[in-house]
Amino acid sequence: MLNVRMDAEKRAKLDWEKGDGLLPVIVQHAVSGEVLMLGFMNEEALTATETSGRVTFYSRSKGRLWVKGESSSHFLNAVEIATDCDHDALLILAQPEGPTCHCGTSSCFSPTANRLAFLHELEQLLAQRKQADPESSYTARLYAGGTKRIAQKVGEEGVETALAAMAKDREELTNEAADLIYHLLVLLQDQGLSLEAVVRCLKQRHK
Repeated sequence: MLNVRMDAEKRAKLDWEKGDGLLPVIVQHAVSGEVLMLGFMNEEALTATETSGRVTFYSRSKGRLWVKGESSSHFLNAVEIATDCDHDALLILAQPEGPTCHCGTSSCFSPTANRLAFLHELEQLLAQRKQADPESSYTARLYAGGTKRIAQKVGEEGVETALAAMAKDREELTNEAADLIYHLLVLLQDQGLSLEAVVRCLKQRHK
């Protein structure tokens, strides 16, 4: 479990008085970017989150600290804690264990407007298909065909995407690009890599 501590200088600037000892906390999926939930923390809850690695709130209705997942085991494992420019709100990036919402959805705001979060959902589904019966799905058959076959499909879809662009066929380009991204995600899973690793590489290059 991670031991996460926010920057000491920024923590010292937190404006607890503005909210009568409480700060609103937005929790966001550390990989997909999906907004998971909103809660409140007092200083004790923030300390508990930093030391345990599990997001802990102050429950206004219960009048006590509340570890998200304490009854459902659907914990939120903190990855990073940040504050806003006015130091009166917190943003926590977290890795959820199971659905965040008590309704069984990934987010308390589901369905969300973050369409890119679907890529993470798709990646999780593709990972599950690695051990599936090849007769059960196209994805499972790709895995059964081995790396060479999957890599071949990525190459084919890359060429077809380029040809659609040269033909200036926007609808076909959209379809072929979707095929390319799908097969690329399958290849990454086949090689034990994640989309997050690719994003980290892009961010490092950007710097």
